[in-house]
Amino acid sequence: MKLVRFGAVGHEKPGLVDADGAIRDLSAHVADITAETLAPASLAKLSKIDPKSLPLAPADARLGSPVAKVWNFIAIGLNFVDHAKETGAPIPPEPILFNKAGNAIVGPNDNVMIPKESKMLDYEVEIALVIGTRARYVAESDALKHIAGYTICNDVSERHWQKDRKGQWVKGKSFETSGPLGPWLVTPDEVPDPHALAMTLDVNGERRQNGTTANMIFKIPFLLAYISQFMVLEPGDVVTTGTPAGVALGMKPPVWLQAGDVLTLSIDKLGHQRQTIVPFKM
Repeated sequence: MKLVRFGAVGHEKPGLVDADGAIRDLSAHVADITAETLAPASLAKLSKIDPKSLPLAPADARLGSPVAKVWNFIAIGLNFVDHAKETGAPIPPEPILFNKAGNAIVGPNDNVMIPKESKMLDYEVEIALVIGTRARYVAESDALKHIAGYTICNDVSERHWQKDRKGQWVKGKSFETSGPLGPWLVTPDEVPDPHALAMTLDVNGERRQNGTTANMIFKIPFLLAYISQFMVLEPGDVVTTGTPAGVALGMKPPVWLQAGDVLTLSIDKLGHQRQTIVPFKM
C-alpha cells in the first residue's frame, strides 16, 4: 500500500495510490496520515479498502509529506562507506545521530529555498523509515515490527554551517525546506528487502549519486534498535538512514547547489522526487 497526502500546504488530504498510479482520496476514512493512522490495526483496515471505491484526487494536486505532525526527525550520518571516504571521514564505529527540525519537512516536489547567507548547499538522497508503533529499548530482531513504511528523504545540507560553524550538525540540517519527504509512504509488504534498493540523484540531468541501500554500514533493524536505547520513538517519527557517495562535498572542487538547479531523486519501489532550488526570501 502506498499512502500519500495531497493538496495545498497546510490543507493536505490523505490518500492512497491505486494500481494504475492514480491518487485516491481517503478522507472519508481517516482525517490525515498521522500517528493514529499508522498503527498496525489502522493500516490493516485501510488495506482492505478497494481503491476504485474512493474518489480520485485532482490530477494536478500538489503532494505533501506523506506523514503529518512528525514529532522526531532523526538522521544518520556517514552510514555508507563510499560517502564516508569521499568526505575524508573515518568509518564510524557506532551510528552518528543528529536531528533535523520537524518544520524543515516539505513535500517531495516543493521548492528548496537557499537559506540566508548560505555558502555550501548540498543534497543527499536517502531512504527513510516511519515508525508505526512505539519503539522503546527494541531488540534488533523485533525492530522491523515497529516500521509503518518507507519513503524518500532529501537530506538537504548547508555544509559550511554543518562543518565550519562548530557544534552539532543540526545547524546545517534544519533550515526551512531542508527535508523533502515522499512522494509516498510505502508499507513494508511492498518493500520486502529495504537493503536491496537502487538510489539515484541527478542535478540538472547529471547523475551525481548512484548507489544502493545494500551498502549501508548499519542496517535498518540495527539502527532502529540502536536509536531506541537512547530515546523513545513514537508513531509518525521519521528516521532517515544516510546517503551514498556523490554529494557536492565529495567533489573536487565541490559544486554547490545554486538557484535554478533542479534535483531529481529516485529509490526503487519508493518513487521519485523533483525539487527546484530557489533564492532566499523572507
